[in-house]
Amino acid sequence: MPEPRAFSFRLGEELAAAFAKHRVEYLFIGKAGAIFYGFPDTTQDADVFPLKSPDNGRHIAAALRELGFSVDERLEAELIRGKDFVQVREGPFDVDLIFAPDGIETFEGAKQRSTLVDGRFPVASLDDIIKSKKAANRAKDRESLPRLEAFLQYLREKPDVSST
Repeated sequence: MPEPRAFSFRLGEELAAAFAKHRVEYLFIGKAGAIFYGFPDTTQDADVFPLKSPDNGRHIAAALRELGFSVDERLEAELIRGKDFVQVREGPFDVDLIFAPDGIETFEGAKQRSTLVDGRFPVASLDDIIKSKKAANRAKDRESLPRLEAFLQYLREKPDVSST
């Protein structure tokens, strides 16, 4: 199998299209989510916060298979039961499915605060992305937090060009 590709907007398009086709309920989170807002950084994987339900887990498995991921019985069972953290590495790119992200209490609450970027990418709010990274408190998250916070501040202060 070829070496997985780093996450990119184009891969996000592929993932979003497959998830839409299979009716997956999810939000992009992490740096992958921030990239959809225009955050100028890179990440090696797509971080996804899916709704935790057996049906959604089955939909995720079907979408991943369609994209060329190897989804065996063990992985499908983890998706159906909504295991807190599922890394999918056997496919065209790396996906982290985080059914219980640090710092975000419920999928429903995060969905209410989310944005549909470009009409097709459901993305957690930048506030939730930052809150989750703070709660996770991993070294790589602590390193990127100042840039994410500065980016959020930039977006809040940026003049709305559509109103001029």
